[in-house]
Amino acid sequence: MAVKATEEQVLYANILNKSMLIGLAGLVITFIVYASGILAPKIPLGEVQNYWVMPVGEYLEKSGIEAGWAWLGNLRYGDMLNFVPIAFLSAITIICYLAIIPGLMRKKDTAYVILAFIEVVILCVAASGILGTGGH
Repeated sequence: MAVKATEEQVLYANILNKSMLIGLAGLVITFIVYASGILAPKIPLGEVQNYWVMPVGEYLEKSGIEAGWAWLGNLRYGDMLNFVPIAFLSAITIICYLAIIPGLMRKKDTAYVILAFIEVVILCVAASGILGTGGH
């Protein structure tokens, strides 16, 4: 027996698909900017492999990069610019949940509205770094 996807599932999948393509294009474009040298990198391309083997604390110290959202202040560097599409890709789940909430509300599907809203709040809090966990 075939199971039919709900309106919300289709909307979520469509947003996810289109956003993934936008994010992928952003990654390709920002890599070209970095690799071509259009914008000078914070860490020269020839030295990147030296940083890969470092523990994160040492990497941050030697590179002069701060943890968390500090990368926003370094967008003038080609290697930091690639964080923009990465952040966008990371936010897609939040965007998808926000998009399906109105449909769930129209259907008076209170349990799913609450769950979707809680998911958005949890993801936003986690991404903000206000809890002081992870790399933030």
